[in-house]
Amino acid sequence: MKDEIILAIESSCDETAVSLLRNGNELLANSVNTQIEDHKRFGGVYPELASRLHLENITSVLQYVLSLKGFDYHSITHVAVTGGPGLPGALQIGAMAAKTISQYLNVPLIDVHHLAGHIYANEFVHEFRYPLLAIVVSGGNTELVYLPRPFEFHIMGETEDDAIGEALDKVARALGLPYPGGVHIDKITQEPNIQTIPLPKANVPGYDLSYSGLKSHLIRMIEKEKKENNGTLPPERVKSFALSAEKAFVEQLLDKAEILKNDHPVKMIVVGGGVSANSYLRKRIRERFPNGPEIVIPPLWCTTDNAAMIAKAAHHMIQMGLLSPLSFNTRPNRDIEKEGKKYRIQ
Repeated sequence: MKDEIILAIESSCDETAVSLLRNGNELLANSVNTQIEDHKRFGGVYPELASRLHLENITSVLQYVLSLKGFDYHSITHVAVTGGPGLPGALQIGAMAAKTISQYLNVPLIDVHHLAGHIYANEFVHEFRYPLLAIVVSGGNTELVYLPRPFEFHIMGETEDDAIGEALDKVARALGLPYPGGVHIDKITQEPNIQTIPLPKANVPGYDLSYSGLKSHLIRMIEKEKKENNGTLPPERVKSFALSAEKAFVEQLLDKAEILKNDHPVKMIVVGGGVSANSYLRKRIRERFPNGPEIVIPPLWCTTDNAAMIAKAAHHMIQMGLLSPLSFNTRPNRDIEKEGKKYRIQ
Protein backbone atom coordinates (compact mmCIF):
# COMPACT_ATOMS: atom_id res chain seq x y z
CA MET A 1 0.00 0.00 0.00
CA LYS A 2 1.09 3.57 -0.65
CA ASP A 3 2.46 5.39 2.39
CA GLU A 4 0.35 8.19 3.83
CA ILE A 5 2.58 11.26 3.87
CA ILE A 6 1.08 14.43 5.34
CA LEU A 7 2.58 17.85 4.72
CA ALA A 8 1.36 20.07 7.58
CA ILE A 9 1.54 23.84 8.03
CA GLU A 10 1.04 25.81 11.25
CA SER A 11 0.90 29.63 11.29
CA SER A 12 -1.72 30.53 13.88
CA CYS A 13 0.38 32.94 15.95
CA ASP A 14 4.12 33.64 15.99
CA GLU A 15 5.66 30.43 14.63
CA THR A 16 5.87 29.51 10.95
CA ALA A 17 6.10 25.72 10.97
CA VAL A 18 6.08 22.89 8.42
CA SER A 19 6.31 19.15 9.00
CA LEU A 20 6.15 15.83 7.15
CA LEU A 21 4.55 12.82 8.85
CA ARG A 22 4.55 9.31 7.38
CA ASN A 23 1.83 6.80 8.30
CA GLY A 24 0.80 8.72 11.40
CA ASN A 25 3.91 8.03 13.47
CA GLU A 26 7.15 8.59 11.56
CA LEU A 27 8.17 12.24 11.66
CA LEU A 28 10.28 12.89 8.57
CA ALA A 29 10.73 16.62 9.16
CA ASN A 30 9.61 19.29 11.60
CA SER A 31 10.84 22.84 11.02
CA VAL A 32 9.81 25.84 13.12
CA ASN A 33 10.72 29.47 12.46
CA THR A 34 9.92 31.45 15.62
CA GLN A 35 9.25 35.18 15.80
CA ILE A 36 9.92 35.63 19.53
CA GLU A 37 12.85 38.00 19.06
CA ASP A 38 10.82 40.15 16.64
CA HIS A 39 7.98 40.63 19.14
CA LYS A 40 10.09 41.21 22.26
CA ARG A 41 10.10 44.99 21.91
CA PHE A 42 6.28 44.96 22.04
CA GLY A 43 6.13 42.78 25.16
CA GLY A 44 3.85 40.34 23.32
CA VAL A 45 2.75 39.24 19.87
CA TYR A 46 2.01 42.15 17.52
CA PRO A 47 -0.56 40.69 15.07
CA GLU A 48 0.26 42.79 12.00
CA LEU A 49 3.97 42.04 12.34
CA ALA A 50 3.24 38.33 12.85
CA SER A 51 1.28 38.16 9.58
CA ARG A 52 4.02 39.98 7.67
CA LEU A 53 6.71 37.66 9.02
CA HIS A 54 4.66 34.57 8.14
CA LEU A 55 4.43 35.87 4.58
CA GLU A 56 8.20 36.39 4.49
CA ASN A 57 9.08 33.04 6.08
CA ILE A 58 6.59 30.50 4.73
CA THR A 59 8.37 29.94 1.42
CA SER A 60 11.82 29.39 2.95
CA VAL A 61 10.47 26.99 5.62
CA LEU A 62 8.59 25.01 2.97
CA GLN A 63 11.64 24.91 0.71
CA TYR A 64 13.82 23.69 3.57
CA VAL A 65 11.49 20.81 4.41
CA LEU A 66 10.76 19.80 0.82
CA SER A 67 14.44 19.85 -0.15
CA LEU A 68 15.44 17.21 2.39
CA LYS A 69 17.78 14.66 0.87
CA GLY A 70 15.97 11.74 -0.70
CA PHE A 71 12.47 13.20 -0.33
CA ASP A 72 10.21 13.46 -3.38
CA TYR A 73 7.43 15.98 -2.85
CA HIS A 74 5.27 14.01 -5.30
CA SER A 75 4.97 11.37 -2.53
CA ILE A 76 2.82 13.75 -0.44
CA THR A 77 -0.67 12.28 -0.11
CA HIS A 78 -2.37 14.94 2.03
CA VAL A 79 -1.91 18.57 3.04
CA ALA A 80 -2.99 19.73 6.52
CA VAL A 81 -3.12 23.24 7.93
CA THR A 82 -4.24 25.06 11.04
CA GLY A 83 -7.58 26.70 10.22
CA GLY A 84 -8.13 28.28 13.64
CA PRO A 85 -8.21 29.55 16.25
CA GLY A 86 -5.48 32.13 15.89
CA LEU A 87 -4.59 35.53 14.51
CA PRO A 88 -6.71 36.25 11.40
CA GLY A 89 -3.89 37.37 9.12
CA ALA A 90 -1.50 34.70 10.33
CA LEU A 91 -4.01 31.91 9.69
CA GLN A 92 -4.61 33.20 6.17
CA ILE A 93 -0.94 32.88 5.20
CA GLY A 94 -0.79 29.22 6.17
CA ALA A 95 -4.16 28.45 4.59
CA MET A 96 -3.21 30.04 1.27
CA ALA A 97 0.02 28.06 1.14
CA ALA A 98 -1.73 24.79 2.02
CA LYS A 99 -4.50 25.31 -0.53
CA THR A 100 -1.99 26.11 -3.27
CA ILE A 101 0.05 22.97 -2.58
CA SER A 102 -3.07 20.81 -2.27
CA GLN A 103 -4.37 22.02 -5.61
CA TYR A 104 -0.99 21.76 -7.34
CA LEU A 105 -0.43 18.16 -6.17
CA ASN A 106 -4.14 17.29 -6.49
CA VAL A 107 -4.21 15.76 -2.99
CA PRO A 108 -6.82 16.10 -0.20
CA LEU A 109 -6.77 19.05 2.21
CA ILE A 110 -7.40 18.83 5.97
CA ASP A 111 -8.40 21.89 8.03
CA VAL A 112 -7.19 21.20 11.59
CA HIS A 113 -8.23 22.87 14.83
CA HIS A 114 -5.16 24.30 16.56
CA LEU A 115 -6.10 22.93 20.00
CA ALA A 116 -6.82 19.50 18.56
CA GLY A 117 -3.21 19.58 17.41
CA HIS A 118 -1.97 20.40 20.92
CA ILE A 119 -4.05 17.56 22.35
CA TYR A 120 -3.02 14.94 19.80
CA ALA A 121 0.66 15.94 20.06
CA ASN A 122 0.65 13.66 23.10
CA GLU A 123 0.37 10.68 20.79
CA PHE A 124 4.03 11.16 19.92
CA VAL A 125 4.48 9.75 23.45
CA HIS A 126 1.65 7.24 23.84
CA GLU A 127 -1.41 6.08 21.92
CA PHE A 128 -4.58 7.50 23.47
CA ARG A 129 -6.87 5.47 25.72
CA TYR A 130 -10.43 6.76 26.00
CA PRO A 131 -12.19 8.35 27.74
CA LEU A 132 -9.47 10.89 28.43
CA LEU A 133 -9.12 14.36 29.90
CA ALA A 134 -7.04 16.92 28.03
CA ILE A 135 -5.67 19.88 29.98
CA VAL A 136 -5.08 22.61 27.38
CA VAL A 137 -2.91 25.45 28.69
CA SER A 138 -1.36 28.28 26.70
CA GLY A 139 -1.12 32.04 26.44
CA GLY A 140 -4.62 32.23 24.99
CA ASN A 141 -6.38 29.09 26.24
CA THR A 142 -7.03 27.32 29.51
CA GLU A 143 -9.54 24.52 29.08
CA LEU A 144 -10.41 21.12 30.50
CA VAL A 145 -11.53 19.08 27.50
CA TYR A 146 -13.16 15.67 27.87
CA LEU A 147 -12.85 13.16 25.02
CA PRO A 148 -15.11 10.13 25.45
CA ARG A 149 -14.08 8.97 21.96
CA PRO A 150 -11.56 10.07 19.31
CA PHE A 151 -12.17 13.63 18.09
CA GLU A 152 -15.25 14.17 20.24
CA PHE A 153 -14.34 17.23 22.30
CA HIS A 154 -16.35 18.56 25.23
CA ILE A 155 -15.20 21.69 27.04
CA MET A 156 -16.02 20.86 30.64
CA GLY A 157 -14.23 23.81 32.20
CA GLU A 158 -12.42 26.93 31.02
CA THR A 159 -11.06 30.19 32.35
CA GLU A 160 -13.64 32.89 32.88
CA ASP A 161 -11.05 35.60 32.17
CA ASP A 162 -7.28 35.39 31.60
CA ALA A 163 -5.65 32.24 30.30
CA ILE A 164 -2.95 30.79 32.56
CA GLY A 165 -0.14 31.74 30.17
CA GLU A 166 -1.48 35.26 29.80
CA ALA A 167 -1.70 35.66 33.59
CA LEU A 168 1.86 34.41 34.08
CA ASP A 169 3.12 36.82 31.42
CA LYS A 170 1.43 39.78 33.13
CA VAL A 171 2.88 38.88 36.53
CA ALA A 172 6.30 38.48 34.91
CA ARG A 173 5.99 41.93 33.31
CA ALA A 174 5.21 43.44 36.71
CA LEU A 175 8.32 41.71 38.07
CA GLY A 176 10.45 43.21 35.30
CA LEU A 177 11.12 39.88 33.60
CA PRO A 178 11.59 39.83 29.81
CA TYR A 179 9.15 38.42 27.24
CA PRO A 180 8.03 35.65 27.11
CA GLY A 181 7.31 36.05 30.80
CA GLY A 182 6.06 32.58 31.63
CA VAL A 183 9.28 31.05 30.30
CA HIS A 184 11.41 33.32 32.50
CA ILE A 185 9.26 32.62 35.56
CA ASP A 186 9.96 28.93 34.99
CA LYS A 187 13.70 29.59 34.69
CA ILE A 188 14.10 31.54 37.93
CA THR A 189 11.98 29.20 40.08
CA GLN A 190 14.20 26.12 39.66
CA GLU A 191 16.22 26.82 42.80
CA PRO A 192 15.33 24.94 46.02
CA ASN A 193 14.05 26.66 49.16
CA ILE A 194 12.39 29.66 47.50
CA GLN A 195 9.94 31.15 50.00
CA THR A 196 6.38 31.40 48.72
CA ILE A 197 3.79 34.03 49.63
CA PRO A 198 0.34 33.06 50.99
CA LEU A 199 -2.31 33.85 48.38
CA PRO A 200 -6.11 33.62 48.34
CA LYS A 201 -7.84 30.91 46.34
CA ALA A 202 -10.23 31.72 43.50
CA ASN A 203 -13.78 30.57 44.24
CA VAL A 204 -15.19 29.51 40.87
CA PRO A 205 -18.13 27.09 40.54
CA GLY A 206 -17.99 23.83 38.61
CA TYR A 207 -14.94 23.01 36.56
CA ASP A 208 -14.28 26.60 35.45
CA LEU A 209 -11.21 28.63 36.42
CA SER A 210 -10.33 32.25 37.02
CA TYR A 211 -6.92 33.89 36.97
CA SER A 212 -7.66 37.59 36.60
CA GLY A 213 -8.39 38.35 40.27
CA LEU A 214 -5.40 36.42 41.56
CA LYS A 215 -3.16 38.00 38.91
CA SER A 216 -4.35 41.50 39.85
CA HIS A 217 -3.84 40.78 43.56
CA LEU A 218 -0.26 39.67 42.89
CA ILE A 219 0.49 42.70 40.72
CA ARG A 220 -0.83 45.05 43.43
CA MET A 221 1.41 43.33 45.99
CA ILE A 222 4.40 43.62 43.64
CA GLU A 223 3.79 47.30 42.90
CA LYS A 224 3.37 48.05 46.61
CA GLU A 225 6.69 46.42 47.48
CA LYS A 226 8.45 48.11 44.57
CA LYS A 227 7.17 51.49 45.74
CA GLU A 228 8.50 50.78 49.23
CA ASN A 229 11.91 49.81 47.77
CA ASN A 230 12.56 52.73 45.42
CA GLY A 231 10.99 51.01 42.43
CA THR A 232 12.90 47.74 42.61
CA LEU A 233 12.60 44.31 44.16
CA PRO A 234 15.45 42.22 45.58
CA PRO A 235 16.14 39.14 43.41
CA GLU A 236 14.91 36.81 46.15
CA ARG A 237 11.56 38.60 46.31
CA VAL A 238 11.22 38.39 42.52
CA LYS A 239 11.72 34.63 42.80
CA SER A 240 9.22 34.42 45.68
CA PHE A 241 6.52 36.22 43.72
CA ALA A 242 7.27 34.20 40.59
CA LEU A 243 7.03 30.83 42.33
CA SER A 244 3.93 31.90 44.27
CA ALA A 245 2.17 32.86 41.04
CA GLU A 246 3.24 29.66 39.29
CA LYS A 247 2.14 27.50 42.21
CA ALA A 248 -1.22 29.22 42.73
CA PHE A 249 -2.14 29.14 39.04
CA VAL A 250 -1.14 25.51 38.49
CA GLU A 251 -2.72 24.18 41.68
CA GLN A 252 -6.06 25.79 40.81
CA LEU A 253 -5.91 24.05 37.44
CA LEU A 254 -5.07 20.66 38.93
CA ASP A 255 -7.74 21.03 41.63
CA LYS A 256 -10.40 21.35 38.92
CA ALA A 257 -8.86 18.52 36.88
CA GLU A 258 -9.03 16.25 39.91
CA ILE A 259 -12.69 17.09 40.56
CA LEU A 260 -13.54 16.37 36.92
CA LYS A 261 -11.59 13.11 37.00
CA ASN A 262 -13.58 12.01 40.06
CA ASP A 263 -16.89 12.89 38.39
CA HIS A 264 -16.29 11.17 35.02
CA PRO A 265 -14.52 8.01 33.88
CA VAL A 266 -10.99 8.92 32.77
CA LYS A 267 -8.35 6.42 31.63
CA MET A 268 -5.74 8.98 30.67
CA ILE A 269 -4.87 12.63 31.31
CA VAL A 270 -2.89 14.51 28.66
CA VAL A 271 -1.51 18.04 28.69
CA GLY A 272 -1.17 20.32 25.68
CA GLY A 273 -0.22 23.89 24.83
CA GLY A 274 2.77 26.12 25.45
CA VAL A 275 2.36 26.12 29.25
CA SER A 276 2.68 22.31 29.24
CA ALA A 277 6.43 23.03 29.08
CA ASN A 278 6.26 24.54 32.58
CA SER A 279 8.45 22.53 34.96
CA TYR A 280 6.20 22.96 37.99
CA LEU A 281 3.13 21.74 36.08
CA ARG A 282 4.99 18.74 34.62
CA LYS A 283 6.17 17.75 38.11
CA ARG A 284 2.97 18.40 40.02
CA ILE A 285 0.57 16.64 37.67
CA ARG A 286 2.34 13.34 38.29
CA GLU A 287 2.37 13.97 42.04
CA ARG A 288 -1.33 14.81 42.10
CA PHE A 289 -2.37 11.58 40.37
CA PRO A 290 0.01 8.92 41.74
CA ASN A 291 -2.58 6.12 41.49
CA GLY A 292 -3.90 6.87 38.02
CA PRO A 293 -5.18 7.63 35.54
CA GLU A 294 -2.18 7.38 33.23
CA ILE A 295 -0.48 10.76 32.73
CA VAL A 296 0.93 11.69 29.31
CA ILE A 297 2.98 14.86 28.83
CA PRO A 298 4.27 15.92 25.40
CA PRO A 299 8.01 16.22 24.79
CA LEU A 300 9.32 19.76 25.15
CA TRP A 301 9.87 20.10 21.39
CA CYS A 302 6.14 19.54 20.88
CA THR A 303 4.76 21.94 23.51
CA THR A 304 5.06 25.19 21.57
CA ASP A 305 3.26 25.70 18.26
CA ASN A 306 4.55 23.34 15.58
CA ALA A 307 3.29 21.55 12.50
CA ALA A 308 4.01 18.01 13.72
CA MET A 309 1.02 18.24 16.07
CA ILE A 310 -1.17 19.42 13.18
CA ALA A 311 -0.06 16.44 11.11
CA LYS A 312 -0.77 14.05 13.99
CA ALA A 313 -4.32 15.35 14.38
CA ALA A 314 -4.80 15.32 10.60
CA HIS A 315 -3.85 11.63 10.52
CA HIS A 316 -6.87 10.81 12.67
CA MET A 317 -9.10 13.10 10.64
CA ILE A 318 -8.11 11.30 7.44
CA GLN A 319 -9.05 7.97 9.00
CA MET A 320 -12.43 9.46 9.98
CA GLY A 321 -13.02 10.96 6.54
CA LEU A 322 -12.91 14.53 7.86
CA LEU A 323 -11.45 16.17 4.75
CA SER A 324 -11.93 19.81 3.76
CA PRO A 325 -12.81 21.60 0.52
CA LEU A 326 -10.47 24.17 -1.00
CA SER A 327 -13.14 26.74 -0.18
CA PHE A 328 -12.86 26.30 3.60
CA ASN A 329 -12.53 29.51 5.61
CA THR A 330 -10.12 30.11 8.47
CA ARG A 331 -11.91 30.91 11.73
CA PRO A 332 -9.95 32.94 14.32
CA ASN A 333 -12.45 32.20 17.14
CA ARG A 334 -13.12 28.57 16.30
CA ASP A 335 -14.76 26.40 18.98
CA ILE A 336 -13.19 22.98 19.51
CA GLU A 337 -16.44 21.52 20.82
CA LYS A 338 -17.89 21.74 17.32
CA GLU A 339 -15.10 19.61 15.85
CA GLY A 340 -15.85 16.06 14.74
CA LYS A 341 -18.98 14.23 15.79
CA LYS A 342 -20.95 15.59 18.74
CA TYR A 343 -21.34 13.27 21.68
CA ARG A 344 -23.37 14.10 24.75
CA ILE A 345 -22.05 12.91 28.09
CA GLN A 346 -24.81 11.12 29.97
